[in-house]
Amino acid sequence: MTIDLDAPGLLPPRMTAADDGRRIVIYGDFTISSVFQPVFSVSHRRAIGYHASLRAHDAQGRHVPSHEVFTMAARHGDMLELGRLAESLHLGNFHEFDSRDAWLFLNLHPAALMDTVYGDALIATLKATGLSPQRVVLEVPEQAGGDTPRFGAIVGSLRKAGFLIALGGFGAKHSNIDRVWDLRPDIVVLDRGILAQATEQSHLARVLPGLVSLLHESGQLVMMGGLTTDREALIALECNVDFVQGQYFAAPDFDPVPPKVAAERMDALSSALRTQIIERERAQHARLAPYVAGIESAAARIAQGQDIRQATHDLLALPDAARCFLLDAVGRQIGDNVLPHSHSSQRAKRFRPLLHSEGANWARRPYFIEAMRAPGEVHFTPPYLSINEAHLCVTASIASPAKQGLHVLCVDINW
Repeated sequence: MTIDLDAPGLLPPRMTAADDGRRIVIYGDFTISSVFQPVFSVSHRRAIGYHASLRAHDAQGRHVPSHEVFTMAARHGDMLELGRLAESLHLGNFHEFDSRDAWLFLNLHPAALMDTVYGDALIATLKATGLSPQRVVLEVPEQAGGDTPRFGAIVGSLRKAGFLIALGGFGAKHSNIDRVWDLRPDIVVLDRGILAQATEQSHLARVLPGLVSLLHESGQLVMMGGLTTDREALIALECNVDFVQGQYFAAPDFDPVPPKVAAERMDALSSALRTQIIERERAQHARLAPYVAGIESAAARIAQGQDIRQATHDLLALPDAARCFLLDAVGRQIGDNVLPHSHSSQRAKRFRPLLHSEGANWARRPYFIEAMRAPGEVHFTPPYLSINEAHLCVTASIASPAKQGLHVLCVDINW
């Protein structure tokens, strides 16, 4: 059955009270109410805020997507008024909500943001409900407002008034870190699409912690929402995000989530992540074990005066060995890379200008720094992009005595 959103005789939106005392908005034949989905702090193991959203029903009690109601309101010239009433609805119901000192997260429509009196009207509503601006997080769409100075000024005035600012949908479409630096939000909400890609492509999941770290270094807390599965929740925790939200943790509701439920879910997830990391490290240790013996043997042969090509023959015969190279005590490469006999790849041809590394300076690389700090021990880097063929690798290194100080033998391992 089709729901007629443009029924004739549509009355302007108005606020009233439902039978249970909660505030609702009546718009024509539609009843609009507030629900609140908790936002959890991973570290605190509890809800630190609630994200307000709308539920709409028609006169027969059938669910109507709220965005369709707003689309209808825009056609009738009621969108701004409905938006203001929706925020008043959330603020009033949240005030009655047993939320202690939690934040209220509000999504802002771009049109409302560009309204010069928006901030004053919102503050007046807050005063009427007894909430302070410091308890309200205004989520601004990342794509809203373009690059106009006016938009930045409006966001700045809202921050000055005491509101916290969240930049929503970061990472979607044409997102740019400049946007974060210009608007200086308190919280950045990663776009759901990033998470979807990370669950399907493991190399993207490895990149996410770096993105979160970049945002942290820029001064922002990071939130990941829309989590629905164990896999997504584990990715979020391993990325070191600050806040999480989604059906996996709790659905939108009229009442706050019990603290015990939140703590138990977070503890179970943290335990699962620890198990996952232990299993991954065990598998990685087993995979890299042959390289420990191989590079120690090769380093001993080189220290005895053997040529690097002969000394690394067995090491380069290991399945994923990509190349060996030798560095002097200041990190400069001695001779060119030594490759496996069977080495041939299209990537090598495409990145030919980078293949020959004699005389290259690798002093800033972790594999050199760590080896020189503890000579005689084998060190492994985390996976990183090798400049030689622009592919992911792990480098094993060991510093050994040479005629003039120390030298460092390295082997790149395809990852």
